[in-house]
Amino acid sequence: MADSEEVMAKFSASLPAGGEPPEIIGIVVNEKGLERALATPGVTTIGYPYSISAYFRRANANMSRGESRALVETLNKETKAAGRGLVIYISMAFGNPYEEPWGPELVEETLEWLKDIRIRTVSLADTAGDATPEIVADVFKRANQHVAGVELGAHLHSRPENAAAKILSAYRAGCRRFDGALTGLGGCPFAGDDLVGNIRTEDILATIKKAGGDTGIDESRLTTILAMTNEIRTKYPHAPIAS
Repeated sequence: MADSEEVMAKFSASLPAGGEPPEIIGIVVNEKGLERALATPGVTTIGYPYSISAYFRRANANMSRGESRALVETLNKETKAAGRGLVIYISMAFGNPYEEPWGPELVEETLEWLKDIRIRTVSLADTAGDATPEIVADVFKRANQHVAGVELGAHLHSRPENAAAKILSAYRAGCRRFDGALTGLGGCPFAGDDLVGNIRTEDILATIKKAGGDTGIDESRLTTILAMTNEIRTKYPHAPIAS
């Protein structure tokens, strides 16, 4: 975004001295974004949304399939040279609302390609929030056959009432890396439904805990952070919300 460097400068200045810095992912869609992210102190990881939908790829980044794949290879080379991490999001991994051909085999083929070029962190994205728990489970179970040596994550969008079931399906299928947003802050401009957006971090933690998993999160500290996030909502009442 236009003010990303300013946000990161203020965030970095607020961190306590010493200790291991948090992972900060800077999402980019082109080489100019990559240059900015690599030049921004505090950004530890670069993220890129690689779409298996031709329509969404054009709408989001104005790229062909070949151009997008070439960018992924550039990102891989440049992040390694800079000592940064890289995560590739497979957009539209659980369905396609644009009347294009879609199937889990597209995800599997993409994972094989990413593995071949030595991408080590991949998140499957429910970009438009259309996935059902059954589709999430099926895609993850099939994807697991192609990810030896790859950390596979989930970036799910959902209506609030469907969020827990999607999380649980991914968790039971072996997913252990989940993206969330505190209090659901942030919307989803591609969903066509104002109630579809980022899944709340607190819902992810509660669902995994109920399933018997250990998130390693100190919930007493989470309470403080949620209060801070709600303060942001008070200051900016028109911020998108997924709840």
